[in-house]
Amino acid sequence: MPPAHAVAIFLAGVGAGTINTIVGSGSLITFPTLLLLGYAPIPANVSNNLGMVAGGLSGSFGYRRELAGHTAFLRRYAPISLVGSVIGAVLLLVLPASAFARIVPILIGLALLLVVFGPRLQAAARSHHVDGVQPSWHTWALGSGVFVAAVYGGYFGAAQGVLLMGILSVLSSEHLQRLNGFKNVLALVVNAVAAVTFMVAAWSRISWPVVLLVGLGAFLGGFLGARVGRRMPSAVLRVVIIAIGVAAIVKLLWFS
Repeated sequence: MPPAHAVAIFLAGVGAGTINTIVGSGSLITFPTLLLLGYAPIPANVSNNLGMVAGGLSGSFGYRRELAGHTAFLRRYAPISLVGSVIGAVLLLVLPASAFARIVPILIGLALLLVVFGPRLQAAARSHHVDGVQPSWHTWALGSGVFVAAVYGGYFGAAQGVLLMGILSVLSSEHLQRLNGFKNVLALVVNAVAAVTFMVAAWSRISWPVVLLVGLGAFLGGFLGARVGRRMPSAVLRVVIIAIGVAAIVKLLWFS
């Protein structure tokens, strides 16, 4: 691997770990970076998934204060994320690579829409809750939403955090910072389970130098996101994510 590529992958990991901890969708930095450096879509996705586990660990640890006293939520929904992520990872390995190459641009496009309209989703969500009282159907709806997000995350991890935040903010009355802590832990479960699945069933598709570089960068980025990333203007983050995501779509559609 050329030194310039190694530096680019590490820095992408730092950015992705930081953004994942704050808003999610950090893989829209690392995954397109790997594509632009010449990695095939499935090895890039698998290797990126393994590397991002480290960022999930540091980001979740950084939100431990918001999570204190709320482990009941995680005990209820973490198993749902586990099952969904296995299904998504198996779909990635079972479906042909050509299908993945066709589906990924659509998934990235949908993820970018979630990034663009994220503030509106959160604003609309606040109007759904009155004095913290939730309709009785929210529990099963939230479970269904977490499951769908986990399948999506196991198949293609980019922007699963944004998807989770949209679902959680609409169906939960908890404040946004606590929801972000929930999101970090649930996304970590998805990435970790998918990573184990890939190591068992797709060892030959893993690029371990990429895993190491993304992992080191994401681990550092997770701490940065938890400590200082909340002060960064969200508009700037969205512009960066959208620009890189569009570049990935162009790369997949016209240069693959």
